[in-house]
This record gives sequence, structure tokens and C-alpha cells, in this order.
Amino acid sequence: MTDATTAPIPTVAAPAPTVAAPAPPVAAPAPPTGPSRPTRRRIRALPARWRITAWIIVSTAVTLLAIGVIGRSIFLADIEQSANADVEQEALEFHRFLDQSASEFTSAEDLLADYLGRQSVHAGEVIVGAVDGKPVALANGLVEGETTMGFAGGDALAMRLLSSEEKSGTVSSSEAGPLRWGRVDFTAGDTAGDADGSLLVMQFTEAQSAAVNQSVVTIAWVAFAGLLLSSGVAWLVAGQILAPVREVHRVAREISEHDLTARVPVEGNDDIAAVATTFNQMLDRLEGVYATQQRFVDDAGHELRTPITIVRGHLELLSDDPVERRETLRLVSGELDRMSRIVTDLLVLARAEQPDFVRVAGCDIASLTLDIEAKAQALGDRRWQLMEVAEGQARLDPQRITQAVLQLAANAVQITEPEARIRIGSRFEGSGPDRMLRLWVQDEGPGVAPADAERIFERFVRGGASGEGTMPRRGSGLGLAIVRAITDAHGGSAWVDSVLGEGATFGLDIPAPNDADPVIPLDNDLVKEA
Repeated sequence: MTDATTAPIPTVAAPAPTVAAPAPPVAAPAPPTGPSRPTRRRIRALPARWRITAWIIVSTAVTLLAIGVIGRSIFLADIEQSANADVEQEALEFHRFLDQSASEFTSAEDLLADYLGRQSVHAGEVIVGAVDGKPVALANGLVEGETTMGFAGGDALAMRLLSSEEKSGTVSSSEAGPLRWGRVDFTAGDTAGDADGSLLVMQFTEAQSAAVNQSVVTIAWVAFAGLLLSSGVAWLVAGQILAPVREVHRVAREISEHDLTARVPVEGNDDIAAVATTFNQMLDRLEGVYATQQRFVDDAGHELRTPITIVRGHLELLSDDPVERRETLRLVSGELDRMSRIVTDLLVLARAEQPDFVRVAGCDIASLTLDIEAKAQALGDRRWQLMEVAEGQARLDPQRITQAVLQLAANAVQITEPEARIRIGSRFEGSGPDRMLRLWVQDEGPGVAPADAERIFERFVRGGASGEGTMPRRGSGLGLAIVRAITDAHGGSAWVDSVLGEGATFGLDIPAPNDADPVIPLDNDLVKEA
């Protein structure tokens, strides 16, 4: 047999998958160009727990869908590539067989029968041997045990592919499903009968694609079960996350106009706990503001009721006599002045609750003490004496400290007779971080009873000394409360030291951490008298 003239081995390219691509995930519709306020309101009307759960479900479902679609596409592409590789491999093997064994056969039919008899085809593979365009041998992987075309319409399909001008290709639809095919044509020599032969290799992918689809369906059911499970977990987790928010809502509903004591329990140190803490801090500020407002209203009602009653009574009894009219107007004017002072004091006490009540700055205490003593001399005809002056610097609000010490001096004027002695002084006590600045005012009045000393710095406590010969305290009872508010704002304290009948010393201690500074007692030449 002469050397067979064989056709070149076809390189079967992997064509695009014949199975219709699955529909991509439906994209979210584009937002409308016009306003969509009703839609926003409906979305926001959903409880936050439902929204969180819905977003988790949607994101999980989209992820699972994307994984399923991409995975299915990868598996189907792998099936097509494997089919192409099988066709190419079969063509290469047949070419090698022709090169090695073609001379051993006397006819093309025998050659094809021997070659196909040695083949072990896998499921979905069909190999057809043809001579002069007619099938003569078959290796069928579609139906086991068949020796003829084992599928309906197989002869017609084989004849069409054997007569095709193309050497390879795809058939998207056939009785046995989509397939990939390749054909090797050869011409046998004398020993083979001088016949034209062909080897047709067909790879059917329907069964493999069906297996992939079945696996995808199984995975889809598993994913659906996982989605249900994740939905339940998302619902529980969202409930736990939003529990503090619901607690904030509950507390906000329980808060009434007159009860601001409810607070949100704070657990942990995460963002939700920070929200609860911030909410509680806001309630603390609101409660403080409300308490300050209520105290101001109560104090104003308590203290202004008397002068208003006095003014109304005198005006109702106002006569036409000029002398009585002048006396009535004098009394009314005095009460109005007292009301003005009361309102001013109340405003000072109300502002004491604000963070900017004192403005701390470095201050020379010696200059401050001399300035206070000079201003005190205008409060009354008394014998003013500056007893000691602290030398050094301290951080405080000089205006508020001056106001507090002058208030003590004004109280001393009220309870003493003209020409009485009133002493003023300042000194540092302690050293380093524990150093304190002490400013004090000493009078020769009737003194303060021990029972009054314990509460004399409270509001509306006039606490005049008890005992024979003592002078009654005048004023609104707010002056010493203002002194304590100023010292509290500086982190200090107000105090009184008194022996009943022997006068009293009122003072304030202000923290002034620093190295100890010397205190210079004044000798007789430095004593200043008004």
C-alpha cells in the first residue's frame, strides 16, 4: 500500500458555549429624575431592624446569585474546552495510527474498523469511520453496546458533517443535544484499495451540561437554606445591636416635663454604648439646666413676692397729701431698688451654673488685695485695716474674687456700727500643688451662732446672730450664696470662723498650686484706715 495522503490535523478552536447564557442579575432600577419623596418616606417608615435585615438578605442573595452564575459559566466553559481537547486529541492519535499502521491494511474499511475497535470512548463521545462519504464503522459512547448509529437521526447528522466543507465546528442543536466535532480525511494507497476515508469525532456535551445544571440547582437549594439561616441570624443580631437604641427611645418617652432622672443603661464600650453615654450626658445637662431654671423661678417667686406686695399696698393707699405721697414714693422706690438687687443676685447665681462663669487668668495677688481693700473703703464709714498681703501669682478670676470679697465686706458693714473696725487680708498657705490662697474679712459685729454657721452660705439664709444687743441682718440672703458659688467655681471653699458676741471672720480658700510665696504682715505704719 502506498503512503496514504492524509489531511492536516484540524485544530479545533473552542467556540463560544452553545448553551444559552443565564440571565444576569436584575440591576436595580435607575432612580427617577424627579423627586421621589413618597418612596423615601415609605423606606424610612420601615423599622431599622427590618431595614438592616433586608439589606443583609439582599446583599447575601446577590452574592450567592453571582457565585452561582459565575460558577455555572466556568463549569460549562470547562466542558466546552474539554470537548475541544478531546476532539483534537482523537485527531492526533488517528494521524499517528495512520503513520505507523496504514500499510498493514488492505482496505480503508479494515483500517477504520481496526482503529475504532481499539478505541474506548467515554460517555458522550461518538467516532464514525467513513469511506467515500459513507459510514462503515462506529464507536458510540451515547448508547452502550450499539454497533450502528445509536441515536435518532444519527445517520443524517453524520452524513451532513462528513460532507461539510468545514473540518471542525459545533452543532448547537441535534437530537442528542449540542456537540463539538472534528473530521480527519485521508486517502488510502493501493494496499488500502485506493479509497477516500474520513474519521469523524463528535463530542456531545448535553449530559455533562445537565449534570452541571443539576449541581447548580442543588447548590441553589443549599444557598436558599443558608439565606434563610442568615436572615434569622441577621434579625437576631440587628435586634441586639439596636437594643440600646430602643432603650434610648424608651427612656425618651418616659421623660416628662418634671422628671428628667431616667437614664439609659450603658453596657460595653462600642459605638452604641457611646451613643447611650452621650444621650445620658445630654440628659444630665438638661436636668441641670432645668434645675437651674426651676431654682431661679422658685427663688424669684420666693423673694420678690414681699416687695411686690409692699409696693402694691402702698400704691393702693396712696393719698393726695403731698407729704404722704413723698413718703410712699420713697418707700416704693426703696422696694424697687431692693427688687433690682434681688434680680441681679439671682441672675448671678443662675449664671454660676454655666461653664464660663469664671475666666481664669494669671493674677498678682498683692495688687489684687490692695485693689479690693481700696474698693471696700467706699462701702461704709468704717475703720478699714489691711492686715496682710500675699506676695505671688495665682490663676483665678480677679473680677469674681473681688466680687466675693467685697460681698463679705458689705455684709460686715451691714452688721457693724459706724467707726467699727473691719480687717482685710490675704495669704498663701501650704506649698507646691497643695498651696491655697486665703482671703478673709474680719468684723467686730455680733458674731454668728453655731447653728447659723452651718447653713449661712445657703440661699435666703440671713442668719443674724442671736443674743442680746445683736443687730438684725438685712438683705436678700443671697450675698453669701454668691460667695460660695464663686469659690465653688474656682474649686475652693467659703468658710466662717466666729465666736458669738465677739465678731466673725469670713473667708474663701482658692487653690493656687505653686512654690510657697512669702506672706508679709503689715506693721502699724502700713495700716490703712478709712
